[in-house]
Amino acid sequence: MSEGQQNWAENFTYSAEAYHYPETVEQVQALVTQYDQIKTLGARHSFNKIADSTGHMISLKHFKQPPVLDRERQTVTVSAGAKYGHVSQYLNQAGYALHNMASLPHISVAGACATATHGSGDSNGNLATAVSAVELVTADGTVHVLSREQHGTPFEGMVVGLGGLGVVTKVTLDIIPAFDMRQTVYEQLPVVQLEQHFEDIVSSAYSVSLFTDWQSETINQAWRKERLSDVTEPTLHPHWYDTTPALEKRHPIGRLPADNCTVQMGEQKPWHEVLPHFQMDFTPSHGTELQSEYFVPRHHAVAAIRAITGLRDHITPQIKISEIRTIAADTLWMSPCYKQPSVALHFTWEKNWPAVKTILPLIETALAPFGARPHWGKLFTMPPARLQPLYERLPDFRSLLHQYDPLGKFRNAFLDTYIFD
Repeated sequence: MSEGQQNWAENFTYSAEAYHYPETVEQVQALVTQYDQIKTLGARHSFNKIADSTGHMISLKHFKQPPVLDRERQTVTVSAGAKYGHVSQYLNQAGYALHNMASLPHISVAGACATATHGSGDSNGNLATAVSAVELVTADGTVHVLSREQHGTPFEGMVVGLGGLGVVTKVTLDIIPAFDMRQTVYEQLPVVQLEQHFEDIVSSAYSVSLFTDWQSETINQAWRKERLSDVTEPTLHPHWYDTTPALEKRHPIGRLPADNCTVQMGEQKPWHEVLPHFQMDFTPSHGTELQSEYFVPRHHAVAAIRAITGLRDHITPQIKISEIRTIAADTLWMSPCYKQPSVALHFTWEKNWPAVKTILPLIETALAPFGARPHWGKLFTMPPARLQPLYERLPDFRSLLHQYDPLGKFRNAFLDTYIFD
């Protein structure tokens, strides 16, 4: 019988017949060989049915192998179900860092990489770009260790695997020396300043996030996360692009208390206490939101933002907050940033799917001229016929899925619709 498992936002109930909680690779192998249909469940932070299964579900929350640090190769190998917040704490204590983190440290390593989840920054690729190897249990129960070094170009198709290749049990990540950061928040950035100085603004720190509710001609907040080794100027710029420095700690949704947010006000802290927006020890939400996100080529950023502004009357009744971030280009076949420096337009909605479902087609139509690609793990309504041509390596990815899962053991309705349809 199903346990009625839901995702983090409680907007989706999984369809699995049964749930399994292996603690070892051998237990994963036994489960994979026993059942004809099976999928892996991470931290349940996807908002759609990408991880769903009508067969059996493997949860890796009890699969807790200790991290393995390789100082010579500058890598760390962690359990696939490990959460970024815990991995970052371990690395910082050892004197190392990840190149970037997403806004939530609560997400799992394998799930985030499989869906190309990202942070922000001019030279920062999505989280999957740090993956140098994976341990994978394939449909016949065989354990494969696949690496960037040994498997070359095909490996670039495996990292953002959408859960279709098998059960990822371990992930090896590239690491760098630990560093300290500070974060400052500026309020009421005029949109005209953003349009005239977009590149200067988003390039002004190691990571920059712009938050807007689309209700006026100003960006509500600009969060600038600076690496101290890069800093040559004072903590605050009193008139930075006609903004006002925040006088107290802010939540992206201005009316909410900021207790669960990471440090601000220029306080100097280790990288993992600044790069996310929310602290690991706090729950940033209680399932009262929906999320969507679209990636457009960076050179279309201003035009795309203006196109969304034109939908203000449709968006504002249902929007909690939007976030605008930049992500570097990569070579991962199914990444929305494949071969293009990108700008992500993120939407956090009220938990009202009937209303949101009518808004998303408007957004997708407005962004269509810019070749917008949706986030794999968030809500979208784009039909397969429009989505598939956006990924030039999709035929090669489809071949990889056939190679590693010839009988479709790890396929589900999501993959059938968007990859195989």
